[in-house]
Amino acid sequence: MTLMPPTGSLIPVDAPFSAQQESWLAGFIAGIAAAGRRAGAATDAPAATVDVLFGTQTGNSELLAGELVAGARARGLGSTATALDDVTPEKLAAMSHVLVVTSTYGEGELPDNAGLFWDALQSGTAPRLEAVRYAVLGLGDRGYDDFCQAAKLIDTRLEQLGATRLHERLDCDVDFEEPAAAWTAEVLERLAAETGAQGGGAVAEAPEKVRSPWNKRTPYRSRLTTNRLLSAPHSAKEIRHYEFDLGDSGITYEAGDALAVVPLNDPALVEELLKHLGAGDDRGTAELLRTEREIRTPSKELIADLAERAPAGELASVVAHGDRFDLDSWLWGRDVLDLLRDAGTRAPSLAELLPLLRPLQARQYSISSSPLAHPGSVHLTVASVRYDRYEGVASTYLADRVGESGAGVYLQPNPAFGVPADDDAPMVMIGPGTGIAPFRGFLHERAARGAAGRNWLFFGDRHRATDFVYEDELDDLRRRGVLSELDLAFSRDQAEKVYVQTRMRERSRELYAWLEEGAHVYVCGDASRMAKDVEAALLGVVAEQRGRGADDAAEYLADLRRAKRYVRDVY
Repeated sequence: MTLMPPTGSLIPVDAPFSAQQESWLAGFIAGIAAAGRRAGAATDAPAATVDVLFGTQTGNSELLAGELVAGARARGLGSTATALDDVTPEKLAAMSHVLVVTSTYGEGELPDNAGLFWDALQSGTAPRLEAVRYAVLGLGDRGYDDFCQAAKLIDTRLEQLGATRLHERLDCDVDFEEPAAAWTAEVLERLAAETGAQGGGAVAEAPEKVRSPWNKRTPYRSRLTTNRLLSAPHSAKEIRHYEFDLGDSGITYEAGDALAVVPLNDPALVEELLKHLGAGDDRGTAELLRTEREIRTPSKELIADLAERAPAGELASVVAHGDRFDLDSWLWGRDVLDLLRDAGTRAPSLAELLPLLRPLQARQYSISSSPLAHPGSVHLTVASVRYDRYEGVASTYLADRVGESGAGVYLQPNPAFGVPADDDAPMVMIGPGTGIAPFRGFLHERAARGAAGRNWLFFGDRHRATDFVYEDELDDLRRRGVLSELDLAFSRDQAEKVYVQTRMRERSRELYAWLEEGAHVYVCGDASRMAKDVEAALLGVVAEQRGRGADDAAEYLADLRRAKRYVRDVY
């Protein structure tokens, strides 16, 4: 525990220090000193410093970290929020009180801004942390097997290194707001009590990011002004362009942010489900299922319940095998109604079923517009999921059922994924399929800003004739000099499949030259395969061009991550 000596004073308002020097000389009072300067009055020194470290993929953990900082300062504690990748194990060892907030993405992986931290923390050279007291807050989705795995890993590793847990870890499901707020209050009260902190409103500062009034519980009802098919009618895919009117919402966004759409279930599926359950006339339950419950994707709880009810059935056999890939393959194209039909007389009743259905969740889509180029509206680029009678909930809601009343939406900021602040910096964008979405916004943003930096896009899909979305726009951006390089990879247009990573390797020399000239690299799209293949290709390009081996290439890429020059928006 780091206590302030009873000096009774702070750094004077006119002290000849920069903010960075003040932080270095007296880090645990810098936040309060800054608040005092803004308020024009001195405050009491903080009782201790709380370092809030966050790992985030979509911004939620960073938002919670800001609220932790504000709450700590309101209780007389010094506090700052820092991304996990900006903290070395040595810096961590010098901290006294640490609160970690992290999400999990992919197959139990650390967020992109936490991977380097985790690599260093689990290495054999990581320092002992006996002087550190800590607590961990995890964000995740119970629908996945690796629920809050990143938080669990960090929590366990900190304990292994000798740190003392000051509060039990909390693993939050998708509706994280209320439990996270309760955990925050408990942790901060415990910290204030054990450090002797004196609460005082004068030291409180508002979090850097303020919650919007529009969220999953109170979405903004936005009018859909454009619903246009981008892919050709005979394409194997259905990719659509949507435009929403932001009206009087006050919603402001940056190129690279995401828009969350609150979908409604297909009334036809609701009716079919209720009819199967013998409750076709229950209008109250019909509305509940249409607006509040997930009836396409079976929950883990429902799967477990059905396997227990019919232990000799096919589903139970797949579950007993314990292979997640086999279970996912078996479930592909099956929804809740399919599983109930398979269970026959052993299926749960309506009353038994409802608690086993997960809440209907908003779907997040990368914004494909720039607020400078398209003020007052936000654009999305979405592939409609249709597989026999199986349909994606939100994608077909957008395509088929958003009427004149519009759709409920709210902003999901993504501060780590945006156009470089330096308009002269080169950009390399890699986004096959609907992964092009944010990069359309990036290009329009740079055009509107008159940015001089060169822009290189790697894009691809199955067939050029049917799947080259935004072709006219990209051609226009090339003619205008906004898009400097465009490499295309249409995988099925030749006997040998060609992907964006193929084009990256073909342009190895030029790509490495752009990196050496300070290019920022962005990747958007599928996390399970594409993003990994692209990273492998990028490592191969660096290794080939530098000629210093795989370890050197990995460190080169790590340096790009640390400099925020290699970032991803993957799902």
